[in-house]
Amino acid sequence: MMPAGPLVQAHQSLPGLLLLVCYLLSPGSQGQLSPLRVEPRDPVVFTGEAVTVNCSADCPDARNVVLETELLKEPVGRGPSWVAFRLSNVTADKEILCAGFCNGSQVILSTNITVYEFPERVELAPLPAWQPVGDNLTLRCEVTGGAPRAHLSVLLLRGEQELGRQPTLGLGEPTRASFTVRARREDHGANFSCRAQLDLRSRGLALFQNSSTSRQLRTFALPRTRPILTGPRILEVGRESTVTCTLEGVFPVWEAQVYMALGDQILNPNIMSRGDTLEATATATALEAQEDAQMACNVTLGGASREILENVTLYSFWGPILNLSNATAREGTTVNVTCVAGHRVQVTLDGAPIRAMGVPAQLRLTAMESDDGRNFSCQARLQVGGETLLKNRSVQLHVLYGPKIDGTQCPQHVTWKVRSRQVLWCQARGNPAPTLQCLQESSSLRVPVGIPITVKSKHKGTYQCQAVSALGKTTMKVVLEVHDGKASSVTIALVVLVVLGLVTISAALLYIYCGKKQSGIYHVRQGGTSLPLTSRQPQRLAEEETS
Repeated sequence: MMPAGPLVQAHQSLPGLLLLVCYLLSPGSQGQLSPLRVEPRDPVVFTGEAVTVNCSADCPDARNVVLETELLKEPVGRGPSWVAFRLSNVTADKEILCAGFCNGSQVILSTNITVYEFPERVELAPLPAWQPVGDNLTLRCEVTGGAPRAHLSVLLLRGEQELGRQPTLGLGEPTRASFTVRARREDHGANFSCRAQLDLRSRGLALFQNSSTSRQLRTFALPRTRPILTGPRILEVGRESTVTCTLEGVFPVWEAQVYMALGDQILNPNIMSRGDTLEATATATALEAQEDAQMACNVTLGGASREILENVTLYSFWGPILNLSNATAREGTTVNVTCVAGHRVQVTLDGAPIRAMGVPAQLRLTAMESDDGRNFSCQARLQVGGETLLKNRSVQLHVLYGPKIDGTQCPQHVTWKVRSRQVLWCQARGNPAPTLQCLQESSSLRVPVGIPITVKSKHKGTYQCQAVSALGKTTMKVVLEVHDGKASSVTIALVVLVVLGLVTISAALLYIYCGKKQSGIYHVRQGGTSLPLTSRQPQRLAEEETS
């Protein structure tokens, strides 16, 4: 193939044409060893710069040494067997010819100028917003500029780790290279970039590099299963209920978005995570009764979502309402008790007949002292969604009655000792609670009730214990006996002396009586070796014993 440089020059001048013909027919052009030299040989020049080329002949009688090229040239020196030119504005690879005559024959030598330029722009194509874990991801690099292409390659990097390399030989302008990697969890948040390398170290230069701006990859994983929704399936209007939405196998769980709603009401969930398990908890409050409402939970991550819908029943249960016609009634007055709830609710009132669904329960009574503090309880029963719901309400009745003193709570006769510490216990009941005081009838001396006192002789007497309230008063007599401690001691001593005297007299009489029974006359019998003693009692005594 004919080089492009000599062909252009051949059209410009006749000597050039002759030179080209000589070049094609010369022995040197047919591969013989040429006596010509070009320095530098196959130079590498940065685009747009200049280079000085020397063409010389190593033969006797060398003449007419010339340098032919398309480039602008400026002579910088000449000798009998050499010529030097400065070639400027070198912007593309060019071939140059060095020719001359040696020993009357023309010789020609060619060399190539290689232009190099740095990669101007390196760019990594935008990455997807989210990449599913386990799917293949294709990353594309684009390089503008960079020559010679045979020494240019494109690298894909994750951080500073090289994932792939492609040569650019034969690629067009700009250069585009594609790399395919499998997305992993470890790649979430990793920075990817492209790098162009122009390696001219083999040509005596350096390694030139240019890198793109890095792009961050976001990977995600969502399970194929739906979330699990935990919460009541029946909700009372106006009452808060806790609903929990759980989904396992979410990565990265902290990036997930959770949408929860009750019907048209959007909830505000609190999102927590344990490993790859997402848990969203929200408080739901039903605003109106509905039988076909839905609870929704949607987990979204990386453009994918998992959703669950659960049917719930919203009901209104405001009963029971329990009322007393008079919560504080006087003894003997009439009190009406009423319990009512909704039309689908059955109410049961303590002491009242059982009514049909939706019918109020009623009770009528005459207030008595025993009803004071009495609690009335009403139960409401509602069937919702196959479940029985119960609610209870209680009210207390207060009965007003006058003061009363019970003899069991206030002793009517008390005996105390002088100088002893005693307490007068006496209680009165009534609503409102009465005040109670005990006054001596003769002197109006007051003995405090329920407080310890030191007993004195003046406390002896009859007392009027009076209980007073806004509803009246009542009294009870209490007799208080006070005994002097000395008089009691004398009495006890006299009693002891009398007892001792009686005991002494009785003992003396008993002794005399026993002595008379054992006294008598004893006779000794004759003719015996022994002397038995026999008792002879007076005849009167013997006769008495016989009888």
